[in-house]
Amino acid sequence: MKLNATIHSFNLKSVFQEADQYVPALEDRLPRIGISMNRKEGQACLAEDYYLSVLRAGGAPVLIPALTDLSALTVLVEDLDGLIFTGGGDINPLFVSEEPVPALGEGDTFRDLYELRLLRLAFNRQIPLMGICRGHQLFSVAFGGSIYQDLVSQAGIPVIQHSQKQPRPYPSHTITLRNTNTGLQSIFGNADTLAVNSFHHQAVKELPPEFETTAIAPDGINEAMEHPYYPIFSVQWHPEAMTAGESPMLDLFRYHIKKAVTFRKAKELHRRILTLDSHTDTPMVFPGHFDLGKKEGGKVNLPFMEEGLIDAAFMVAYIPQGKRDNDSLRKATDYAVERLTEVRRQELINGKRMGIATTPDDLRRLKREGKKAIFLGIENGYALGKELANVERFKKMGVSYITLCHNGDNDLCDSAAGTNEWGGLSPYGREVVAEMNRLGIMVDVSHAADSTFFDALKTSRVPIIASHSSARALTDHRRNLTDEQLKALAAQGGVVQVCLYKEFVNTDADKASIDDAIRHIDHIVHLIGFDHVGIGSDFDGDGELIGCRASNELINITVKLLEKGYREEDIAKLWGENLLRVMTAVQAAAESPA
Repeated sequence: MKLNATIHSFNLKSVFQEADQYVPALEDRLPRIGISMNRKEGQACLAEDYYLSVLRAGGAPVLIPALTDLSALTVLVEDLDGLIFTGGGDINPLFVSEEPVPALGEGDTFRDLYELRLLRLAFNRQIPLMGICRGHQLFSVAFGGSIYQDLVSQAGIPVIQHSQKQPRPYPSHTITLRNTNTGLQSIFGNADTLAVNSFHHQAVKELPPEFETTAIAPDGINEAMEHPYYPIFSVQWHPEAMTAGESPMLDLFRYHIKKAVTFRKAKELHRRILTLDSHTDTPMVFPGHFDLGKKEGGKVNLPFMEEGLIDAAFMVAYIPQGKRDNDSLRKATDYAVERLTEVRRQELINGKRMGIATTPDDLRRLKREGKKAIFLGIENGYALGKELANVERFKKMGVSYITLCHNGDNDLCDSAAGTNEWGGLSPYGREVVAEMNRLGIMVDVSHAADSTFFDALKTSRVPIIASHSSARALTDHRRNLTDEQLKALAAQGGVVQVCLYKEFVNTDADKASIDDAIRHIDHIVHLIGFDHVGIGSDFDGDGELIGCRASNELINITVKLLEKGYREEDIAKLWGENLLRVMTAVQAAAESPA
């Protein structure tokens, strides 16, 4: 790749002609890699090795000016595929609630604020991040770790020289690579040690939660770290000064750019396909009025959906199972009505950004208009009370599915957490399923007992769904579906939406991660095919995994699927087309009852 233009002539026409005739091949479009800027004496500056390294590695460097205006930074960040934080002065210790020590060096609090804001905006969008030297320390501060303000005076151990006097391209000490299953190890193969340069007196002290040490200096000081599930890694040395020729350090930038390319593909895919989260409990987070246009307490809102390029979410009126006397049933119904009314109100206060959807065509229209779609559901048929007419009442409010039960038997059926009161569906439950079929409301069997599942499958004359369930063969939890159930669901044309609830995807809930959700998707796909699986996060109902904690992080699932080699058409099915197919079939059957 040519890094510098050679001037053959000072003829202006020939210079312009060369630019005018250049047509880049679509497949050769370089990923946009942002680079944070240093500041000295009020001037933005940057060593050219940073952007030359990006160019050598196959990226298009984009220099991000040192400014703190959030509206401008947001515009700049939204077009990036990757981002690099560069070296420079000391970080103000006040950002980690520490007073300065005497050996603290020269810093720039304006730069601190600029980079911290830039980092947060990028992380909210899941943009792959790489930190170098100061950037390494910045990551520790930003993600909850700590730093030494000055190694020599604070480390409490004899340290090697961490700020060399010789030129930057030359190494000054060695580091030891740690943890074999890390990105750094994959970059440098089977190497145990690596020679690096060094220009710092601040350093990472305690790693942020969940991050892993990937390299240490001979004195034990951290030299590199990464997050195992988010696309974030950083190094303490200056690899950009060592990338000339075919230096192994260039592979650090290639690794980052490879992540950026995949992320760009995920973004482009989300812009083309429909992305639908089939189950969120967001209305239960707020006791009264709320505003989906703001980031206020929940894991699903319009800003998060915009950041994560998610088109639609089902928001359910969740009603915990309670007493079944007339007064309690009436209160359950009234509560469901109130929560659904509050969700519908969002269209009035955020109409420029969203709309209430009741059909697949509504979703497609809203996407064309650049708006998010919110579907309505009910979690727990307890909300129906003993009045069959309530099914039609909720249909008129826009409800698209009803989860037959929650954690406890009700008047409709047995729950997975119940006592086998009915042996499946009750007589009233069969009437409810028939009425849902008549009106075009999807029957949801998440939370149902196995007996209820098979009764619902037998009773319903249209496909049914499990809006937020995973595979019991991988995680033996009563809320998950057995392979037998998955096969039966697929045979009828239904769909299971893999749930991002810790206990449902990993028996060790503390370690539950996005990789576990991908394992469940893989299992179901291999068992019953691509046409019968989707994603139902259960966000705001305690659903969250390391690497996927809110709507803005759902794009990480797409990144993982692309890395595994899933095709675009298969990912489109998983992200919405399968559920929309069932919804279409259910609503069409209602329009032409048997």
